[in-house]
Amino acid sequence: QVQLREFGGGLVQAGDSLRLTCTASGLTADTYAMGWFRQAPGKEREFLAASAWSPSTAVVADSVEGRATVYRDNAKNELDLQMNNLSPEDTAVYYCATGDAVLRGIGTNWGQGTQVTVSS
Repeated sequence: QVQLREFGGGLVQAGDSLRLTCTASGLTADTYAMGWFRQAPGKEREFLAASAWSPSTAVVADSVEGRATVYRDNAKNELDLQMNNLSPEDTAVYYCATGDAVLRGIGTNWGQGTQVTVSS
């Protein structure tokens, strides 16, 4: 059974950086793409970034291009999301997902999410 857990959320101030970690179990992470999404109050879930098993194959959404980077550690079955220069508009629940279509912004298996709140 696929299980995903997110870590690293919390309360930060505008301009800060944040690094989130997703740990996967129950799957062969080195053969699955992993990605990050977020959902702000009253908005639809938004794709942020994803990485295939090869670290050189990464996709970042235009909305966070230049501020978001993903780091994959296949030995640990982890995918980190580094977000820089945060603003209150980045306040959301951040989710990790896996699946064959994650690189196209579609997740199949989801974690429970971690709340990120950015104060002004």
